[in-house]
Amino acid sequence: MTALFALATSLLWGLADFGGGLLTRRTPALTVVVVSQAIAAVVLGVIVVSTGAWSEAGDRLWFAAAAGVVGPVALICFYKALALGPMGVVSPLGTVGVAVPVGVGLFLGERPGLVQLAGIAVAVFGVVLAGGPQLRGAPVQRQAIVLTLVAAFGFGTVFALIAEASTTVTGLFLALFVQRLVNVVAGGLALYASSRRGVPALPDGGGFPWRSLPALGFVGLADVAANGTYVIAAHHGPVTVAAALASLYPVVTALAARGFLRERLLAVQAAGAGLALVGTVLLAAG
Repeated sequence: MTALFALATSLLWGLADFGGGLLTRRTPALTVVVVSQAIAAVVLGVIVVSTGAWSEAGDRLWFAAAAGVVGPVALICFYKALALGPMGVVSPLGTVGVAVPVGVGLFLGERPGLVQLAGIAVAVFGVVLAGGPQLRGAPVQRQAIVLTLVAAFGFGTVFALIAEASTTVTGLFLALFVQRLVNVVAGGLALYASSRRGVPALPDGGGFPWRSLPALGFVGLADVAANGTYVIAAHHGPVTVAAALASLYPVVTALAARGFLRERLLAVQAAGAGLALVGTVLLAAG
């Protein structure tokens, strides 16, 4: 159960990151975050009302609110890094954030077996290799790396917070709704402040990107679904295993960039993807 839902998290996050990074190439990153999360908040609001999830309100929602503050910062940094690209190089570096939830799991007393520890090490190393060795170069490339590392630790913090935000399915809907509301408010305030400083909030054409609305909706909803599947994975097994498997999402992003954008994969990147798969098998077997 843990492996299945954690791998679903990787797939959903990988596709959401690919879509978000692609949208950011023509629409400001902050706008992509606010609009996509607003769409997700509307959908979750309908679910919360229809399921009566309001009855699950409690102190745990503060974890969801905190995740909602950290999330937009991480997403903005990551989308900007993906826009600087190439995605196949930037995305795998985001896995270093797995250290946060894994560390929390170890602090709480989880002790993975030797096979699982080997799987975590192989999977994370494979995902990093999947980014290739291109860590030097122009200032833009260095900026992308810094942004990615900031985003990675932000994502890891969200991993840890959202896993503590609920204990039931309806509570999960409410927690994700609260997280998205805070995302929209925090992102909206940042968008307003940046527009006041003269930073464009819309694409160069000046109009709202209506044609991109379906893609923005997909990004927001895929991100929500990934958060949900991760919480389920973390509640049905060790957080260390769930976090390690969920961190494979950059491989999905890299493969999507290869398939849709024809970004070339180096031999070391292909080997890294293979190692990530081996690590996944070890984790599932353990």
